[in-house]
Amino acid sequence: MHKCQYYHGGKVRKWEGEILPPTIQKLMKGYNKYLRPFFDNGPVTVGMSLDVASIDTISEINMDYTATIFLRQRWTDERLVFEGNKSLSLDGRLVELLWVPDTFIVDSKKSFLHDITVENRLIRIFPNGTVLYALRITTTVACNMDLTKYPMDKQTCTLQLESWGYNTNDVMFYWTRGNESVSGLDTLRLAQYTVEDHYTSASEAIYETGHYPKLIFHFELKRSILYFILETYVPSSLLVVLSWVSFWISQSSVPARVCIGVTTVLTMTTLMMGARTSLPNANCFIKAIDVYLGICFSFIFGALIEYAVAHFCTLNHPDANIVMYGHQMGGFDEEMNGMVTTIAAENNRAKRRKEKAAAVSAPMPESPEEPPNRCLTVLVLLRKFLRKAANCCHVENPHLIDNYSRMTFPLSFVFINLLYWTYYLYL
Repeated sequence: MHKCQYYHGGKVRKWEGEILPPTIQKLMKGYNKYLRPFFDNGPVTVGMSLDVASIDTISEINMDYTATIFLRQRWTDERLVFEGNKSLSLDGRLVELLWVPDTFIVDSKKSFLHDITVENRLIRIFPNGTVLYALRITTTVACNMDLTKYPMDKQTCTLQLESWGYNTNDVMFYWTRGNESVSGLDTLRLAQYTVEDHYTSASEAIYETGHYPKLIFHFELKRSILYFILETYVPSSLLVVLSWVSFWISQSSVPARVCIGVTTVLTMTTLMMGARTSLPNANCFIKAIDVYLGICFSFIFGALIEYAVAHFCTLNHPDANIVMYGHQMGGFDEEMNGMVTTIAAENNRAKRRKEKAAAVSAPMPESPEEPPNRCLTVLVLLRKFLRKAANCCHVENPHLIDNYSRMTFPLSFVFINLLYWTYYLYL
């Protein structure tokens, strides 16, 4: 009969009335789990491997991912060497009797060990003293994402493993099979992503308390854009095309054209708000989808402004050969002419008064000719300038504005789309 105690749930419990195999009894005799292997003979090397069972969620709002992994650790403990040619698979609860590495996940926000129906832990001891310790863990790990090219972005996330208390003088970590130490990614099927590449690396974490071993698993995720094309890009493009329908409607049909313009603007605004609901609210960068929605909104709003300009020109210039803004310029010219006439009349009256005064008084020597009035000169120059400016805005027929828009808007939209997709997909 062998009695021992172990820690479970913060309480000390005892193995009572259970008979351990003689081999285990012999191994546990004089074993101190508080001392690491090779305590006085260099660091203990711990090999690790991962099996990714699933990646449940990838959140852009919280910038993290949740994954379920099988973490396997191997090390050699010279105190556990025994005779034989077969390994011993022990109950997972017996791990409380052995020394195990204090490995932790660096960027983990929350993690838990599965315990249905028992704690999902495996402990296996080989005759040469090698210990295999496996855990099934679900963890939520932070992943810094660059969403500048969202939804055509690629994200590189990591899973970092470090030793909490043992520095590099006590423990050394290594991947057991290099890049092949991580498996399971080839069979994963994610909702919005595909795993393009993955690799492993080893380094050291430097803190104030010392240098600690670190293993890093990198994996690259590429977002599937098909969902966003069907959900956002196609509807927004169709709204832009719908706004061009007004170019083929008569300018006299005010309710029809205004209804199309206002409806497309409001629908586009709703689409823009819906596209931002799945993203962080406090972003300091502009995403690719924001750029495209802004382009579409500008074209839709431009189509509405185009009708306002065309209708205004038609109302004020029913004759096709009138200069744009001619009516306002004509009124301004009349006012300018009145001002010029008034100033000229005042000058004539002043000259006549001077002539009468000269006739009554004694003859005086001739005075030099007075310089022209500066105010009159400025007004004349201003009138000429405004006439030239009006000629630059000359429209032969206001109804031709729609004809020009039927070609200008689609060609501009296609050209900007070519630039947009070339930049975000290939640059």
